[in-house]
Amino acid sequence: MREKQGSHLFVAWFCGQLLISSGFTVHLLSLSVFLSMLLKVTFLDLPLWHRILVLEILRGFCVEARTLKILFQNFDMNPKNTNVVEGLVKTLARVVSSIQGQETSDESLAAVAGMFSSKAKGIEWSLDNDASNAAVLVASEAHAITLAVEGLLGVVFTVATLTDEAVDMGELESPRCEYDQAAKCTGKTAILCVSMVDSLWLTILDALSLILTRSQGEAIVLEILKGYQAFTQACGVLRAVEPLNSFLASLCKFTINFPFESERRSSALQSPSSKRSEALVDQKDNVVLTPKNVQALRTLFNIAHRLHNVLGPSWVLVLETLAALDRAIHSPHATTQEVPTAVPKLARQSSSQYTDFNILSSLNSQLFESSALMHISAVRSLLTALRQLSHQCIAGASIVGPASSQKLGTINFSVERMISILVNNLHRVEPLWDQVISHFLELVDSSNQQLRNMALDALDQSICAVLGSDQFQESLPSMDDTSHGIESLECSVIAPLRVLYFSNQSNDVRAASLKILLHVLERHGDKLRYSWPNILELLRSVADATEKDLVTLGFQSLRAIMNDGLSAIPLGSLNVCIDVTGAYSAQKTELNISLTAIGLLWTTTDFIARRLLHRPQVEERIIAEAHSGPKLKNGLEKEDKAHNMSSKEENEQNPSADVGDHEKLLFSVFLLLQKLGSDERPEVRNSAVRTLFQTLVGHGQKLSETMWEDCLWNYVFPMLDRASHMAATSSKDEWRGKELGTRDGKAVHMLIHHSRNTAQKQWDETLVLVLGGIARLLRSFFPFLRSLKDFWTGWESLLIVVKDSTLNGSKEVALAAINCLQTAVISHSLKGDLPMPYLTSVLDVYEQVFQKLPSYSGNTTIKAKREILHGLGELYVPAQRMFDNKMYMQLLGIVDLAVKQSITTNENTEDIVSLPPVQRAVLEILPLLRPAEQLSSMWLVLLRELLCYFPKTNNTLRNEEENAEITDSSHHPEGKSNLGAGSDTTTGTPSQLFTEKLVAVLIDLALQAPAVEKHIILPEVIQSLGRCMIMRRDDPDGVLWRSAVEGFNRILIDDVSKSESNCETDSSIRRPARIRFWKEVADVYEIFLIGYCGRALSSNYLPAGTLSADETLEMTILDVLGDKVLKSSIDAPPDILQRLISTLDRCASRTSSLPIETVELMPSYCSRFSLTCLQKLLSLTSNEDEAHSWNSRRSEVSKFTIMILMSRCDYILNRFLTDENDLGERPLPTARLEEGIFVLKELARLTINAVTASVLPLHPNLKSGLAEDESHNMRPHLLVLYPSLCELVVSRESRVRELVQVLLRLVAKELALEKVHQAT
Repeated sequence: MREKQGSHLFVAWFCGQLLISSGFTVHLLSLSVFLSMLLKVTFLDLPLWHRILVLEILRGFCVEARTLKILFQNFDMNPKNTNVVEGLVKTLARVVSSIQGQETSDESLAAVAGMFSSKAKGIEWSLDNDASNAAVLVASEAHAITLAVEGLLGVVFTVATLTDEAVDMGELESPRCEYDQAAKCTGKTAILCVSMVDSLWLTILDALSLILTRSQGEAIVLEILKGYQAFTQACGVLRAVEPLNSFLASLCKFTINFPFESERRSSALQSPSSKRSEALVDQKDNVVLTPKNVQALRTLFNIAHRLHNVLGPSWVLVLETLAALDRAIHSPHATTQEVPTAVPKLARQSSSQYTDFNILSSLNSQLFESSALMHISAVRSLLTALRQLSHQCIAGASIVGPASSQKLGTINFSVERMISILVNNLHRVEPLWDQVISHFLELVDSSNQQLRNMALDALDQSICAVLGSDQFQESLPSMDDTSHGIESLECSVIAPLRVLYFSNQSNDVRAASLKILLHVLERHGDKLRYSWPNILELLRSVADATEKDLVTLGFQSLRAIMNDGLSAIPLGSLNVCIDVTGAYSAQKTELNISLTAIGLLWTTTDFIARRLLHRPQVEERIIAEAHSGPKLKNGLEKEDKAHNMSSKEENEQNPSADVGDHEKLLFSVFLLLQKLGSDERPEVRNSAVRTLFQTLVGHGQKLSETMWEDCLWNYVFPMLDRASHMAATSSKDEWRGKELGTRDGKAVHMLIHHSRNTAQKQWDETLVLVLGGIARLLRSFFPFLRSLKDFWTGWESLLIVVKDSTLNGSKEVALAAINCLQTAVISHSLKGDLPMPYLTSVLDVYEQVFQKLPSYSGNTTIKAKREILHGLGELYVPAQRMFDNKMYMQLLGIVDLAVKQSITTNENTEDIVSLPPVQRAVLEILPLLRPAEQLSSMWLVLLRELLCYFPKTNNTLRNEEENAEITDSSHHPEGKSNLGAGSDTTTGTPSQLFTEKLVAVLIDLALQAPAVEKHIILPEVIQSLGRCMIMRRDDPDGVLWRSAVEGFNRILIDDVSKSESNCETDSSIRRPARIRFWKEVADVYEIFLIGYCGRALSSNYLPAGTLSADETLEMTILDVLGDKVLKSSIDAPPDILQRLISTLDRCASRTSSLPIETVELMPSYCSRFSLTCLQKLLSLTSNEDEAHSWNSRRSEVSKFTIMILMSRCDYILNRFLTDENDLGERPLPTARLEEGIFVLKELARLTINAVTASVLPLHPNLKSGLAEDESHNMRPHLLVLYPSLCELVVSRESRVRELVQVLLRLVAKELALEKVHQAT
């Protein structure tokens, strides 16, 4: 029976092969009967080889696509016929599933794997000849299963082939085309494929998933996975959603699996600060990827790449698997099967199997990078799937533990892939943006801090990626274009930041949104065009926040805009930007931010000013009026012309720039700065004041006249009035610093410097800055400003503030007020463009200040006076040509007030060791006040004013000469100063130290005066110097009398030198003035030399050094008199010459006229003084220098002198002999002896000329004999002294006798007795 069945099966097999090869030419009914029979046979209990034959026949039908197509069309699709193909597939599937009940299933599956492996290698699989029956049985079972699997795979590939044909014929759309879920299949082949999938997919899936689950061989796994891929792709093309999802779900099961929760070891999550995705995977998850897993993953990637446009909702299945793969790739404990799980990650990186991870990671990335090739609907589907995947894990991410780590890893995967899709679709980002960002915003609202940080980082990356893309840059329109698409995109990109800040109450989230904004502005702020209103609105809201961190972050963004992004902001948004900057300047949260924001306002003005139309007419006026030098002017004009060219080019490049709008922007900045100038915080208002004036000075040349008028009347002068008012009315109560803590139960406060510990002091500082700013404006633009309408009114208001500040303000305020005026008038008086009214107004203010200052006292008053005085000196030098007599008198009046006020205040004390500040300032400026050429008559006023400060005595030297002075100056009506009329006796004199310093100043000025005025005033100067010189008696160690002596010598030397050079032969110099001058000189010499020189002082009164210096000074004045004055051709009257010579004689008689008892006590320097005077008399008569300096005046002096000299020498010789006789055997005092010897020696050396000898009292015969002697070396004076010389022959002093012997021989020689003796 079995043999008969076997033969029938063989016949059936043969017939089946014949049918397959013949192409179904037989009747379909017969074929149906035949196939039904074969299918029933598989249910019979027949030997395995019988079943194998049947399975081979069935496999043959399955692997032939044409055969299977015909069978399905004629049977399965025909309701009247049986489902032959369905039955065929179920039969094969039943054979595959039969392995589950076999005891030898593992051996059979191994044999199946071997058979597929042999087939893949192209070799025939066979058993060994000595194989056991059990092995044969296993092999037979494996053969049957192999045939069933191959049959099923044949059906799968047939479906895939038919689907491709339908696509080729146009019955189906290619998976590369856009997915249309509503589209229906209408083609014949397409309908066939859909029917086959609907009827067969479940059976095929069960069988293939079973064999794939149980199989481990590489070849069989690859074949089955190919079947999976082919069928899944066919389902995708056919829009068969359920089969597609089922096959994908089944395939995903074979890709990667984490251990079950029960097998995991509990471990803590890594630190939230870690940014690697690896931190989101449990460190103890040991994931092993088998080759089957790797191949399944590759298959999944192939399917995803092939069907990316048609997967739609099925993406969720794929993404779950890819998320798990991502966790595995970044897990430190994941490995492939060939590598032990204990191998660390670093060792795994160099192994060959780790290449699988690299490949899978690359495939994972490429899948999302390829989203750029997808249709936009497919990309949206992919994003929807990622969002769905993320939503599934959000709830579990809040639970701490390994499950939370896995959930976080999945969310991180979704977020990163969303970013990847966004980056790779930047060319069409707008339809995707909202979908991506909305999910990030959802994550930000999560309670999990890690999720929030993740979402915020993703938002930052996304915004920067879009704005930094080349596509975005290429699509940016010009500033004139109003493309709605680009505007909408840009605004939508920035909008999430605004939403985050306003909709979230968390300060951390708000701060994060501001950080993102900062990053965006720093990297891509120059690319923004349309989103500025939203950005600025956000930053404006931040300025009002109370949290310091938020304000700081917001300001950082604003600073990025103002420093680098102003050029990108449209003109219409600049005013908002300025307003926002003002808000940060005014905020009270952080002081440094306010100060820096004010600096940004300065930056804004620079930016705006560059876009203002250049006004050459304004600048030319400024240049022409401000610079008088032609070279400087030409250079400035060239520079200005270049600036005009650059500004013109800039305006041409910005045709949309409206000058009027820019002027409004500039005024809005000025208005903000003015308001900030009244801020309660001194640092803020001071910074605002500086900025306002720096802006005006820096860009004033670009402002029109109208703008300047607005600036002055709306901002500058109101700011001055406000600061002045607050400085005058603010509280003077001292502030207490911030409480730092307690110590010993008492509060400890921060120390505040005394210069700013009251509100008034701080407002004083602000007022100083305002005044300084106005000074800079006036220095730079005064010529232009004074041409503005009503500028004089503003100038008068400034003068009022200056006067009030000087009188009532602090030291700093007073100095700043004075400097404000000084800067304007001095700088422009140098250029010669200072109008007279402005100059006189300044002098009037200074005069009023000095008139009112006596009622004020203190260090501030002194410094104000000094500053004004220095200012007057600096002002007069450049503006002296503008002064007339009245103005000069006013100037001197101010100086006189300063000196007299210093006398009445406590500055002038008797024990001062340094010069009072005001008097020092007067001395410093006096040399600068020398009258100009047109003010020659003011020399007398100036010098007489200075003489008023010298000491006065009740008995003047020559009161009788006052009338002569009036006569000399009668043709100079201005010569009499009325400045100090009546004040000499009421005010007193300045300190002696002041007078000491004034001497040199007076002498310098007097010597610089014109000839006429100088000779008129010199007698008065000499008289005042004489009064100072006689102070030596009361103050021997004083400096005043010494300074007066030096000045006196300077005047005489200067006068003598100019007389000899005849450089002042001016007929206008009246003779009475010269006579009075010499009378005053003679008086001074007579009084000072006789009364105060060569006198004995207490030995302990002055130190030796001082005595030596004083002696040198005495010798100097004698040298001037004897060697300069009397030996020069001066114009002194004869009586004056006689007085001068007589003065020398009286000084020379100092030693000889004293009693012998007094001479012994006289110091040596007194004797030296007398001998020096005697020496000067001798030199005046000597003819040694006759060839060089002898003149008629010298002859006259010599004749006067010789008579006085003879009398003095005769007296000295007689007194010497008398004292010697009176002393007896006692020696003469040294001084007396030295005097006698000196006289004898000098008489021996002295020679005189005939003119001098003519006045000697000699016998007429002797005179006639001398007249006949033409020798210049005559000594007739010895004849006059001959009697006295004869008496000295009996002197006890040998040296005296020797000298007398010499003199007598000279007398003999002079009488020619020597020749008579020789003749005899």
